[in-house]
Amino acid sequence: MVYHYTAIGDSLTTGFGAMPGNGFVPVYRRMSEISLRTFVAYTNLGINGLTTAELKKLVKYNPLFRQSLREADIITISIGGNDLIHVAKAGGQSHLPSSVYQKALKESGRNFAGIMGQIHQAKAGAGKPYIIRIVGLYNPYPTLEEASGWVRQFNRQLAQYCSKECGFADIYGTFAGHERELLSIDHLHPNGKGYRVIAERLHSMGYGNLNSN
Repeated sequence: MVYHYTAIGDSLTTGFGAMPGNGFVPVYRRMSEISLRTFVAYTNLGINGLTTAELKKLVKYNPLFRQSLREADIITISIGGNDLIHVAKAGGQSHLPSSVYQKALKESGRNFAGIMGQIHQAKAGAGKPYIIRIVGLYNPYPTLEEASGWVRQFNRQLAQYCSKECGFADIYGTFAGHERELLSIDHLHPNGKGYRVIAERLHSMGYGNLNSN
């Protein structure tokens, strides 16, 4: 039996900042093959710079995304970091009012709800078990107090989607205080070690009903 893994999201999904093959998607795929004891084919639909609003449109209207999600046994989602980066960059070196962060948080939360709704619609009547794994955010701006609060609140929104099929991979605490060790030279994206941490967190969540097939 062959399992199908579809990865959607931003530059974390593409593995930006690490050597080819060292992003969390290929590493997690190899781990999943060991656990499931079978070949796992994968489609990486990650796009650098993607926001929650853009991903919502893709999962709703893009035929490749919809077909890949419909056929997938394993789905991972990494999104939200660019929503925060856009707000932080708008402020430059100055501190923006918390209301600006709150507005961006609400919008990204609504977009994520739309993403999950479209995925569940694509999986309706799938007739076979599947798992969804949501990758939480770390804070790429540890010195910005507002950014830290934004990330924690965004993660709380993501964690609400936990269910029998869906799990939330919380990586915030693992990265906090270890940014120098786990981020690449751009100080924004994980390095190979950081991506392995994400893959291990996903792997530790198990494979739900897939293991019983």
